[in-house]
Amino acid sequence: MTSSAAFSFPFLGSEAVYGAPWPELAPVGHGAVQLSPFSLHGVAIESLPDGSLNRLVVAAPPGTLERRYTLAHGLRTLTPGGNLVVLAVKDKGGSRLRKELEMFGGTVNETARRHHRVCALRRPDAPVGLADAIADGEPRLVDSLNLWSQPGLFAWDRIDSGSALLLDAAPALAGRGADLGCGSGVLARAVLASSDVTALTLIDLDRRAVDLARRNIDDPRASFLQHDLRQPAPGLTDLDFVITNPPFHQGGDEDRFLGQAFIASAAAMLRRGGACWLVANIALPYEASLAQHFATVTPLARANGFKLFEARR
Repeated sequence: MTSSAAFSFPFLGSEAVYGAPWPELAPVGHGAVQLSPFSLHGVAIESLPDGSLNRLVVAAPPGTLERRYTLAHGLRTLTPGGNLVVLAVKDKGGSRLRKELEMFGGTVNETARRHHRVCALRRPDAPVGLADAIADGEPRLVDSLNLWSQPGLFAWDRIDSGSALLLDAAPALAGRGADLGCGSGVLARAVLASSDVTALTLIDLDRRAVDLARRNIDDPRASFLQHDLRQPAPGLTDLDFVITNPPFHQGGDEDRFLGQAFIASAAAMLRRGGACWLVANIALPYEASLAQHFATVTPLARANGFKLFEARR
């Protein structure tokens, strides 16, 4: 638990929001502090002192451990009697919201609208179970990976099939490069095993991923950047290589435009003749985007529902 003793926080007594809740389901006041780890200018919910907020609106994450961790931190940050509003799509955690909130000792009012469950409660004077929920969702050393990770990151406790394909089939790399959507650093660790790599920038929109990658990768050739790769990355040009296993879900829904944006960003970063190694789900039609941005596109491998390409400028 976080103590507010001797902690001067600029948003004491204010309203905050976690994620992007539908305004018509859970209105958020103008100027509410954004707490999502996917916000480039937000504030980490973990950094807020106890009892620092009057109202919090949460678009609940779909993963159970991440969701309960977020709700527990949310209740921790509220003043006694402060308002918490939480919403989620019914089949992405919404059906369990009321029960999970009641486990913390609150009295919950629940409504159902537009396939969402919306739960509202006032923070009890003495909520129960917050420390356990926070402990269950905190960063931890995953023995099978020998990396620090956290529930809520993609494939947080394993190497996913796409990354495994890239690790098995991509050649040793050299020169200056970038890892787009780095996660906790699984691919970057393998890339930096080559002494021919002179620099590697690890980029992810998720602040938690960047923080954990920095913790996992202790190498002077590595640098770290929280950035939305749907926009050009500042200062990254004339690279020799890019590796990426781009996300194709946003807010739990498939969004193939994310991968297309990663492809465009990779091409903009590379020198002429530089290469992008991209792995993707077989069902995702990235071939046209690759052909649009690269001079040559070579399929390298297929396995376990994924495909790997080498694309050269």
